[in-house]
Amino acid sequence: IPSEDAASTQIFDFDRSGQVLLLGDSRGRDTSALVALDMKTRQPRLLAQDVKSDLSDVMLHPRTKKLEAVNFYYDRKSWKFFDPSIERDIITLTETDSGDIDVLSRSLDDTLWVVAFEKDDGPTLYYSFDRVAKKATYLFSNRKDLEKVALQKMEARVIRTRDGFNLLSYLSLPKRSAPVKSMVLYVHGGPWNRDIWGFERYHQLLSDRGHAVLSVNFRGSTGFGKKFGNAANKEWAGKMHNDLVDAVEWAIAQKIADPKHIAIMGGSYGGYATLVGLTFTPDLFACGVDIVGPSNLLSLLKSIPPYWSSQLQMFKDRVGDPDTEEGQKLLFDRSPINFVRQIKKPLLIAHGANDPRVKRAESDLIVESMSAKRIPVTYLLYPDEGHGFVRAENNLSFAAVTEAFLSKCIGGRFEDYGNDLKGSSMQVLEGEMYVPGLNKAPRH
Repeated sequence: IPSEDAASTQIFDFDRSGQVLLLGDSRGRDTSALVALDMKTRQPRLLAQDVKSDLSDVMLHPRTKKLEAVNFYYDRKSWKFFDPSIERDIITLTETDSGDIDVLSRSLDDTLWVVAFEKDDGPTLYYSFDRVAKKATYLFSNRKDLEKVALQKMEARVIRTRDGFNLLSYLSLPKRSAPVKSMVLYVHGGPWNRDIWGFERYHQLLSDRGHAVLSVNFRGSTGFGKKFGNAANKEWAGKMHNDLVDAVEWAIAQKIADPKHIAIMGGSYGGYATLVGLTFTPDLFACGVDIVGPSNLLSLLKSIPPYWSSQLQMFKDRVGDPDTEEGQKLLFDRSPINFVRQIKKPLLIAHGANDPRVKRAESDLIVESMSAKRIPVTYLLYPDEGHGFVRAENNLSFAAVTEAFLSKCIGGRFEDYGNDLKGSSMQVLEGEMYVPGLNKAPRH
């Protein structure tokens, strides 16, 4: 498998004979297609493909391993059926409830399924489905407390880049009309990952507070073919950031957002993108929220944890090679830590002290540099967290601080802290005064 196809190759299963392998394969094409590979002759046979998106998943009979259906994921899940009975059952399920259907579990005789309906404006709903009786029975939802809450819809939008790529993006709009059209550009991590349609907590929280929320599958995002994915090689803070800039300019042109009231926010690579936004395009955003983002690409690659060692060559190919002079220059030029002097707008940074992927020092250094230059920065440290936040109390405290910070920077409402900080390990190491009410919020 050539390196350009590595990210879009996926092995699913052998057929019952063990002589035919089903795999997602992008060799000789752009998007990953379903291929049956004869293990004796090594001859592949094309079974299904989509020109806009990579193969997502396959359905095989639990006993016979017969191919029954495949699905692709561009803006939403789409199906291609090989077994008419499966198609009829999926159609029956679409008449039962709304949302994207996942078949989670199947009895060995394939008469009983457990299915989930993924939604954008509510919790995931689970049903049992009797294929013989053609009857679906509701079981439960994954968030009972959200079942009767009015939540926002998520809309798929396609944004054209300056160099001709299509960026599949998702937009959530606030229900309340507000005099200021604020927007949060919410950038996914990875970056070899993608945004999908469905329930997303920050889309819901921030749109409820009066902000439009836009998530963009910038180049390098997975699932859209190898040309799109490989177009991000060595483009951190380059064309990958241009994609985000193009998306912001699209939102302004569409009158979704006022250019003076746009924030950028994200975790991991999204945190890095936030730092890039405030250093490389300092006039574009009113503020930024960086969650466990790296500020120095050279130190990031030098501190790769042991369990990532097998991916080191991929990082060299896709980000930059720290072992060559040319690579070191590229990594220096694309590291926000070296351009702190260009930051003009407030920044909120949150990090887990035990982060093995992006070391705490990545945030410490940029906070120290900003503080020395008297640039507003608020730094939240969570001593019991790693790469992202797991404890409910910590997530709640971070959300409370974030909405207050954004309200000051771009408008919108925020709720009183109440008990949102209690039970959290959050430490405010810098810039408490830059977040409304934070110094008076009860903590213990």
